[in-house]
Amino acid sequence: MNDSKKDNASPVTQAQAEEAVRTLLRWAGEDPAREGLLDTPRRVAEAYGDWFSGYREDPRAYLERTFEEVAGYDELIVLRDIEYESHCEHHMAPIIGKVHVGYLPAGKVVGISKLARVVEAYARRFQVQEKMTAQIAQCIQDVLQPVGVGVVVEGSHECMTTRGIHKRGVSMVTSKMLGSFREDARTRAEFLRFIEVGGKR
Repeated sequence: MNDSKKDNASPVTQAQAEEAVRTLLRWAGEDPAREGLLDTPRRVAEAYGDWFSGYREDPRAYLERTFEEVAGYDELIVLRDIEYESHCEHHMAPIIGKVHVGYLPAGKVVGISKLARVVEAYARRFQVQEKMTAQIAQCIQDVLQPVGVGVVVEGSHECMTTRGIHKRGVSMVTSKMLGSFREDARTRAEFLRFIEVGGKR
């Protein structure tokens, strides 16, 4: 039996998660039995359940239902400024930012809220911004099979602003272009003009 199967067979319980928080509190020099910290393990475990709920979701499922009445639409569709909150897998520190998604349909058009749900499903996991950018783009490409997909992600990384180099106001921008967005400079330019990352609209 490999490790992943073993982990799936024996999931961590709420009680085990709370005990892990108590261990961290003691490691930091605190007393978990102190009145102000008595409910902290439960609250942290519940917060983690919310922050990392993406592991319990299948992003592709959100894109399976498309609108037949607009199936003939073949122009660029862009959803910009999708706010997200994630956590970096290196320090478990927050990443906060926006995602911009565009695709050129080839017969399948999905509700815009579904694109936002795909972003949420990937963001609510331990992430590296570059990986999340590619995951969102590939998911849309695989399910909707459009002519092209473009995803641009902006993120402020708390692991850089609250520790280490302590540089506030710095944001990271990553992109993933597939299909016509990668091969056709005009399509890519139109998408980037629509979103104008860091510029005035």
